[in-house]
Amino acid sequence: MSTPSEEATQAPPQRARDERWQLSRRGWTVLLSILIVIVLAILGALVPVPFVALGPGPTYDTLGNVNGTQIVQVEGTQTYPTSGQLRMTTVSLKRDVTLFSAFGLWVSGRYALAPREEYIKPGQTEEEVQQQNVQMFQDSQSDAEVAALRLLGNPVKVVVSQVTKGAPADKIIQPGDRLVKVNGRDIHQQEDVVEAVKDTRPGQAIEVILQRDGQDKTVSITLGKSDDRQQGFMGISGVDRADVPFKTTIHLQDVGGPSAGLIFSLAIVDRLTGDDLAGGRPIAGTGEIDVKGNVGPIGGITFKLTAAAEDGAKTFLVPAANCAEAVANPPAGLQLVKVENLPGAVQALKDLKAGKPVPGC
Repeated sequence: MSTPSEEATQAPPQRARDERWQLSRRGWTVLLSILIVIVLAILGALVPVPFVALGPGPTYDTLGNVNGTQIVQVEGTQTYPTSGQLRMTTVSLKRDVTLFSAFGLWVSGRYALAPREEYIKPGQTEEEVQQQNVQMFQDSQSDAEVAALRLLGNPVKVVVSQVTKGAPADKIIQPGDRLVKVNGRDIHQQEDVVEAVKDTRPGQAIEVILQRDGQDKTVSITLGKSDDRQQGFMGISGVDRADVPFKTTIHLQDVGGPSAGLIFSLAIVDRLTGDDLAGGRPIAGTGEIDVKGNVGPIGGITFKLTAAAEDGAKTFLVPAANCAEAVANPPAGLQLVKVENLPGAVQALKDLKAGKPVPGC
């Protein structure tokens, strides 16, 4: 039988064992801090932020091949050998950016962050954005072909690209129809369509001669009314397309946007003239081009300059409107040539080849 004094002396070891499993306030604070850090690390690594990252993208030599296929191919007419490179440049766009990856990309100095909504509008899906970019790329190819062939003296035709649903021309004219004559006016370029209806009024019936599946067809359209114009309204959009007996094809996929137009045009001109515009030199460039050959500004010029220099280009064709941005921080050893239109770009390449001065940014 133990005495009270013996029980008192045995109690402290039990309390000591219990206290070993108890954390002090400082211990709980450390544990909680570790848990918070773990949670933040998981969120930073997995949760996307509302930004995209822009950086240098791949470049493609339009005089060369991709996967064994010539990028710019002309069939049905005489072509000429080329030398050197005419590189189109791209911008890399990373959409799924997390907090940590965004910080890492920004710190690298090769990427810049931009609000996601500038590239993917509210309500748009990434698939819709991709489809839009692919369509712009395809349109730029067609415009580049028209600009190049027009420069070389080839004729063009006007093709219906779109018919507004419910408009007077709906179900009468179809996309792909060639417009031959509208309201008595011969159609040679898209501006002719606008001129043909300039003096008309809503309710007036006009005659349109079109070509569909190689056959001429005459249709009558009663013009409607539009809120943004006084003249009659057909509800069609026409675009200039090449009217030549040979075929030009651009084989390049997984690229979006319109900024390769200038380089595509130059590659077509180079293949059809025998001028050997690149002259054995690695040349890169960028620029949107319209069917008249005017070169427009593009985005991401600094990233494209970097990509071109890294892929060995020594000369870069810069749209005139992008010159101020391009000269701010150009890669070392890369000559910047200012271009405003396709004829100017062709002449600049000829002058470079001949060792003559060219317009710079």
